[in-house]
Amino acid sequence: MSPHIKPQTLKGFRDYLPAAMLARERLIDTARRVYRSYGFSPIDTPALEYTEILLGKGGGETDKQMFRFEDQGGRDVAMRFDLTVPFARFAAQHLNDIGTPFKRYHVGTVWRAEKPQKGRFREFMQCDFDTIGTRSNAADIETLLVIHDLFEAIGKEFAIPDFDFRIHVNNRMVLNGLLESLGVQEKSADVLRSLDKLPKIGRDAVQAELVDAAGLTAEQAERVLNATHEVSGSGIRKNSAAPGSSGILTNSATILDALPSIVGNNETALAGIDRLRELFAACAKVGLPERRVVLDVSIARGLDYYTGTIYETFLTQLPGIGSVCSGGRYDNLAAMYTSQELPGVGASLGLDRLLAALEELGCVPPTATPADVLITQFDAASLGEYLAFARELHAAGICAEVFPEARALGKQLKYAAKKGFRVAVIAGAEELQSGRWQVKELSSGDQYSVPREELGAVIGRMVGQ
Repeated sequence: MSPHIKPQTLKGFRDYLPAAMLARERLIDTARRVYRSYGFSPIDTPALEYTEILLGKGGGETDKQMFRFEDQGGRDVAMRFDLTVPFARFAAQHLNDIGTPFKRYHVGTVWRAEKPQKGRFREFMQCDFDTIGTRSNAADIETLLVIHDLFEAIGKEFAIPDFDFRIHVNNRMVLNGLLESLGVQEKSADVLRSLDKLPKIGRDAVQAELVDAAGLTAEQAERVLNATHEVSGSGIRKNSAAPGSSGILTNSATILDALPSIVGNNETALAGIDRLRELFAACAKVGLPERRVVLDVSIARGLDYYTGTIYETFLTQLPGIGSVCSGGRYDNLAAMYTSQELPGVGASLGLDRLLAALEELGCVPPTATPADVLITQFDAASLGEYLAFARELHAAGICAEVFPEARALGKQLKYAAKKGFRVAVIAGAEELQSGRWQVKELSSGDQYSVPREELGAVIGRMVGQ
C-alpha cells in the first residue's frame, strides 16, 4: 500500500472553514449591495491573461510577484495580480458594447508571489468598483462616498462595537507636480515606491533610499519629504488616530493652504490641490463625519498607474493591519490597449485582510452553518414529516436542516450546538400524534410545546424572520 500524501497547503495560501467562509460571503454580499446602490454593474474576467497585458502595469516589484508560466500551447501567460489591469484590457476590448461612462464592480481572486505576513496571502480575493470614461472629480468624490458607505454597512452587518475607520486621501498630482518642478519626474516610480515605505521604515530611512536608490539629491529628497511626511505630521496623522477627534476639515484646509508654497508654482500640483479642496467641500456638504476623511499627503500608493486622487482606509481599532480598502484615479492605464481615452477611478476592498481583522476583533461568530433551525429526527419512518416541515420553513425564507439519521436526541443537540444552530425542533412519536411539537432555543435552553400549525410562525419570530 502506497503511503498517504501529506495534506497541506502551499505557503501563503489558506483553506477557509465554514465559519470563515460564511463571514467572507457576508462581506461580499455587503459589498455587492453597496456597489449596486450606486449603480455599479457586475463583470468578470479570466484568471489568466497574456503576460504582456499585465507586465509593467503595477511597477517592477509587482512584475516580480506575478505567477508566470508557459501554457501547453507555448503562450507566455500570467495570473492576474489585481482586478484593475484586467479591467483596463476588458474596457478597451468591449468599449463598443459597454459605452462610457461605465461603472463596474468585480469580485474575484488574484495572486501575488509576495512574502506572506499577517493578513496578507499569496492568493486573495478583491472586491473592486470603478468608473471609467470620465475625468470628472465627481467620480473621485463618489468613490470616497462608496468606501465610506461600504464600511458603515460592514460595521452594521457584523454588529461591531465601537466600529470606526479612517479614509486617508491624497492626490498624486501634488507629488507629480513637485517632481516636475524639481526636474526628476522620470524618477517618479522609484520615488513613489520609497514614499510608500514611510509608515514602515520611517523618514530617515526613506530619505536615504530617495538618494541612494531613486537618485535624488539630498536637497530634492528633503523637499519631497517636506511636502509629504512633514506636512502630514503637523497634525493630521496625530488627530486621525483618536476615535473622537474633530476638526479634520479645518486641518485639511490648513494643509491645503500650506502646500502651494512647498510644491512651488506648478500647474499640475495646484490642480491636484484644487481637486482635493473640492473633495473635502463635498464631504462637508453631504454630511460625512469629519473624523472619517483624512488628508494625508504622505500616502503615495506604490502602483505606477495612479495619476490623481488616491485612497487608503484604516480600521481605528487595528491600524497596524494596514489599509483594508485602497484605490485611486488612473487616467492612462488603458492607453496600452486602445487610442480611445479611458480615464478611470476606483477602489478595491481587501477582503481577506479585512476578514483577518474581523477575526482578530472577535467579530466572526463560530457558526459553521447558514441554517438557523435543526429539525431533529427520531423515527426514520417519519422522515417525510420532517422533510415536509423543512420545506415549509424554506418557503418562508427560513434556513433549516433535517438531521440525516435517527440518533439519540443528545447527540443531535450536541451537533446543533457545535454547528451554531439557533433553534432545534423536536418531534418524536408523542409529538407527532398529539400535533404539538417541541421547540428548543439553543442559546438559552428554553423549550416550548407549540401546535404544529403555529410552528412556522413561532420559529420565524425566534429567528427574526
